[in-house]
Formats: sequence, structure tokens, C-alpha cells
Amino acid sequence: MHILLIHQAFAALNEAGGTRHHELARYLVQRGHRVTIIASPVSYLTGKAGQGSTGWVSQQDIEPGITILRTYTYSALHKSFVHRVFSFLSFMISSFLIGLSVKEVDLVWGTSPPIFQGVTAWLLARVKRAPFLFEVRDLWPAFAIAVGVLRNPVLKRASLWLERFLYRHADRVMVNSPGFIDHVVQRGAKWVELVPNGAEPGMFNPQADGKAFRNRHNLNGRFVVLYAGAHGMSNDLQVLLQAAGLLRENPLIQFVLIGDGKEKQALIRQAEGMKLDNVLFLPPAPKDQMDEVFAGSDACIAILKPLELYKTTYPNKVFDYMAAGRPVILSIDGVIRDVVETAGAGIFAAPGSPEAVAQAALELANDLARAKEMGKAGRGYIEKHFNRRDLAEKLALILEEMKGLYG
Repeated sequence: MHILLIHQAFAALNEAGGTRHHELARYLVQRGHRVTIIASPVSYLTGKAGQGSTGWVSQQDIEPGITILRTYTYSALHKSFVHRVFSFLSFMISSFLIGLSVKEVDLVWGTSPPIFQGVTAWLLARVKRAPFLFEVRDLWPAFAIAVGVLRNPVLKRASLWLERFLYRHADRVMVNSPGFIDHVVQRGAKWVELVPNGAEPGMFNPQADGKAFRNRHNLNGRFVVLYAGAHGMSNDLQVLLQAAGLLRENPLIQFVLIGDGKEKQALIRQAEGMKLDNVLFLPPAPKDQMDEVFAGSDACIAILKPLELYKTTYPNKVFDYMAAGRPVILSIDGVIRDVVETAGAGIFAAPGSPEAVAQAALELANDLARAKEMGKAGRGYIEKHFNRRDLAEKLALILEEMKGLYG
């Protein structure tokens, strides 16, 4: 089966960002399928043009069975919300035009956010008379409205209409968190599949000592609390800096933030203004280098703003932290808290509370044996319940069934 994936923010394993789709594509190829991905050359994490950034389209055959077509995208993701929308719309148009030239497509897979590329996927599926799978990775536009970036009444109404349209017209809707199911059903999804976020345990070695990472960044002798991922409005990293401020007199604990995003420069200025010597900012690292990064940490933190809607999320980074065998400081409530607490893999810190984050870091730093037990428990839980290979098998069965039902 030839699967066409429309994914503006697609990141390969040698790039920074979430690599769920590259990992899943590998398993689909092992099962005998072929995957073509239409993606942007502009990094969703950094907002900068990378590989294949010139011309209308460039082709990358990254490994047998997986082809990436990186097509023109307006490269101003991080300037403002309006520029961001222009970027989304430019990709929606260019990906549709490029998609028309992809031959012998058996299934079209669209993924959101951004939701606009869902229109591309739906149109291409109809043109090619192929089934349409619409994947929901977060509840856009609901999240954008809740965090305050989508405020224009006209754009709100249009976005909410588009969301319902895609749910109703998808042959199946796939979600990556059980917390999303009620939302999509209430808005018209007829057939919903859950393929949750997870991790590939083989990508991480919990026993690695991380000496190279620690030596490179002068972290020896410190208890390293790592944040890895986007530095955006939703991530509430100001709270993390405030927690670091509460622990500034503690010579043991060091916070390391690795990644990029629209808010990163403001966060760096805030840390400098607060004179936080216990905070280190690092550039994003490709996924295939994150094993070394995690090995150099003692605990990892996942944090989002204290919004009711964020209780529905299964953040990718939490599963990677657990697969790497690191205890999780979880400043997110809801369904992901259920996972971490059931696994015994970390400490919950109330969202929006610097005091709670600081206390959790202090507890783990003062009890290294407990921290290691939590890391071990998290790793075992991922292997048993959220192993990427098992999840990819479930996805493959869904895609194969869709193709069979369609014709």
C-alpha cells in the first residue's frame, strides 16, 4: 500500500522535533508498505528553513520505502500569529499542488495541527478516490483559543467550522490521547481510533552515564533537571524559571532547557534579568542525539499552562523521558498524570506553581535512590504499555482495514 502523509511539521530522526511519524513510517515500511510525506522545509520548532529550503519542491529518499517531498512554505512561523497563518495557508496550497503529482496513492493521511493541512489531505483523498485518515495531535483551534492566540471572532468561527467539517468528512479520525475522544465525537467524528503517543525504547539507554554531555556543559556534580522541547506560549517555562529562582541558593540543582521556539529569547532575557546561574539554555538537538542528552540528566520536566483543556493531552516528551529511564517532574494534570502515577514514574507538581516544581526537584535531588527507582519503573511501563512498535502495529491494521473497506 502506498500511503501519502501530509505533515507540515514532519521531523526526521536526524532533525530536532517530534519524530513520531518517522518512527511509525519505518514500521509501516517493514510491513511492506510505502510512505510518501509532503512536508515543509521550515522547522516548526525553530521557524528556520533547513534542508530543501530552496525552490518549489525537493525530494529526499531518506531510506528505502520513505520519501519526503519538501515543498515551498512561507518562512515566518515565529513572527506573529498572522504570519503563522500565512505559513500554514502557503503550505496548504503548495502541498495540494505537489500531492496531485504523487501517483498510485492508496490512502491519504492528514494530521493536525496545523488544521489547514487537513483540507489538503481531504481534497487529495477525494481526487485520488482514496480513504482519508485525519489524525488529531492536539485540539486545535480549542487550544489556540484557550491560550489566547486565536482571538479574532471571524477566524474563530471559520476555524471551528473547519474543524467540524474535517471530523465529519474523514473516513476515520485518529487521536493520540484518550482525552481527545469525547471532543472529536461531539464535533462530528463518526469513527474514532486511538493510537496513543509512545516511545521507541531501543532509542534510549537508561544505563548510559552521560559523561560526555555533562563534561561538555560543565554539569559534573550537579543534579540536572532537563526540559526538552518547544519554548512556546503553552509551555509555561516562566514557571520553570521562577522555580529555579527559588532554588538559586542550592548549589546542587541545575536546570537545563534544550529546544527552541517563539518565546526562547524572551525566556533567556528573563533568566538573565533574574541572574539565574542555575539555568542553562541549549539549542535543539536531533532526535538521534537525544539519548546522550537524556543520559546527562537526572530528572526531566514536562510543563504546560494550567488550562483545563491541557488535561486531555499525552505529551510526546513524557514518553521519551520515561523510555530514557528518567524520573518525571510532571506539571500537567489530567490523563498524562494518570500514566505517570500508575507507572510510579515521577512526581506531580501542580501546574502554574513554581513552589511545587521547586519542591519536586528538591525531593528527587535529595533522594537519588528514589529517583532511580522511578526512572526504572517508567522505562518498564513504556516497554509494556506504550512501546512504539506495538502502537505502529495497531496503526498498520487500521490503515489496512481502511484500504480494504474503501475498495
